[in-house]
Amino acid sequence: MGPLAPVGNLGKIALSHPESAMAQAYDPNNIFAKILRGEAPCVKVFEDETALAFMDIMPRGEGHVVVVPKIAARNILDIGPGDLARFMPAVQKVAMAAKQGLNAEGVKIEQYNESASGQTVFHLHFHILPRWTGVELRPPGGPIVAAEALRPVAEKIRAAIGA
Repeated sequence: MGPLAPVGNLGKIALSHPESAMAQAYDPNNIFAKILRGEAPCVKVFEDETALAFMDIMPRGEGHVVVVPKIAARNILDIGPGDLARFMPAVQKVAMAAKQGLNAEGVKIEQYNESASGQTVFHLHFHILPRWTGVELRPPGGPIVAAEALRPVAEKIRAAIGA
């Protein structure tokens, strides 16, 4: 497959890797597709031609960021290898910036595929979770945090990306 599809085409393109035996219908109305099209708000951390990274509104810990590709793929089983290879440097960049910007001791990267694994939004995404010894993660699906509270943390991560 060629270059990643522009954000505006998320409702109009086929799956990145349609020959995948695991491929199911991509829903262009999922919340991440809406965020990519600018139809839903987010606290942006990073954006390039392949990816958008934003603060998770139900963070499991300080600095919880979600990184999504700008292509219609339900999960890692549905994206073409070339598209995945072009997307992954953005995941790495955001993970490194979250660790550095928040002075974390480590970083956990999570990615789920289909309901049985815990996937709840069916657009490929990676969770970036800065980690500190002795600090437990909150359970998934926690309370929604206001954008105003997420912005200062996002700014620290953005500053590290720009450093």
